[in-house]
Amino acid sequence: MRPRTVELGLLVLTSIISVAAYGLTSLGQAAAVPADILPFLAIVVVLLLSAHVVVRRLAPNADGLLLPLAALLNGLGYSVIARLDPGLADSQSAWTLLGLVGFTFTLLVIKDVRRLAPFRYTLALVGVGLLLLPLVPGLGVEINGARIWLRVGPFSIQPGEFAKIFLAAFLAGYLVDKRELLSISTRRLGPLHLPDVKHFGPLLLALGVALVVMVAERDLGSSLLFFTLFIVMVYLATARSAYVVIGTVMFGVGATVAFRLFGHVRTRFEIWLDPFADPKGAGFQIVEAAFALADGGLTGTGLGRGTPGKIPFVSTDMIFAAIGEELGLLGATAILACFLLFVGAGLRVAIAAKTPFEKLLAAGLTSMIGFQAFVIIGGVLRVLPLTGVALPFVSYGGSSLISNYIILALLIRISDRSNRPTPKPQPVSAPTAVAP
Repeated sequence: MRPRTVELGLLVLTSIISVAAYGLTSLGQAAAVPADILPFLAIVVVLLLSAHVVVRRLAPNADGLLLPLAALLNGLGYSVIARLDPGLADSQSAWTLLGLVGFTFTLLVIKDVRRLAPFRYTLALVGVGLLLLPLVPGLGVEINGARIWLRVGPFSIQPGEFAKIFLAAFLAGYLVDKRELLSISTRRLGPLHLPDVKHFGPLLLALGVALVVMVAERDLGSSLLFFTLFIVMVYLATARSAYVVIGTVMFGVGATVAFRLFGHVRTRFEIWLDPFADPKGAGFQIVEAAFALADGGLTGTGLGRGTPGKIPFVSTDMIFAAIGEELGLLGATAILACFLLFVGAGLRVAIAAKTPFEKLLAAGLTSMIGFQAFVIIGGVLRVLPLTGVALPFVSYGGSSLISNYIILALLIRISDRSNRPTPKPQPVSAPTAVAP
């Protein structure tokens, strides 16, 4: 079956699920079908069909799973946000529209992802520049203890979400150019064999500046994500386990330093170990999330019938706990399955890509989405300390939603080029003999 036909069928199913979830939340809260259910259905159908038409026209050979999975996560997240805070739902609908505009714009402008590779150093400068913007006096604002936002009129924008895309493209371009040099051992550090340090110069400079800026902004969650992206892409480019070992040691040292220097990091680590030591104070968010997940049980309390509003920042940091309470273990598992399928589709795109740059970029962008979901869900489940990053496509947040749709467009563009049919060579006709 053709990928666009599969995509269209899955988008129709996604529309039905999203509208049903939106209606059930109103039934659970007010025992009445929402008055705007038909306009909401029309908007959902128009948005998803428009995205499908864009892909059909601009990337007809792309994978048919990526867009429906993103749309399903976005639709379920919107339904939960609308149930928690109708005001935030209005903003989220505007951000979704802008995300699809960014998705379309990316597919229109970037016809071939390979053209980004020669501009790797420019991409690095743009990425670091975006990270620096919140530190500029008069531009950046501090929200919830982190200075990672720009205030633009009534909206707040987090430029670091877009910086990660530029830095991932820089890493892919640089590693493709230097992967052979980075794979050759010229020095020895204990049991580890390493290449010449000078080849790491641009990488370490970009990594160091990005991490220092993120630490200065107290955005330690994004620091962790970018550091993981760096280690994953270096390992994929070189297949050297030494880099994973060194990266793990560096992460341990960095985590220890952050624990000693930053009080909020120390607090998060302590409440991760024992949130019930201060259930009314620092541990309140994790304790309430644990109670919500316990109340959900296997099938949940039902959409609109739980009490997730008691959890602080539930629409952003803790939306997975709200889903777990009202949809139960089955609903939470469905969200995890969507992310697993998305990561699997993204890695399939990376494997099928025709050039090393496309392979690395697709793998890096997919790893970023997957690891971000793992970090935030792990924080809610107390597998990891809380980091404060958004759950991709699900949590409330404009910057995260738009950047994720741009990542989706890049993956679709790479997939389209990889799946284009190879033109058959034209048969060469034998020369016709000419009579003397």
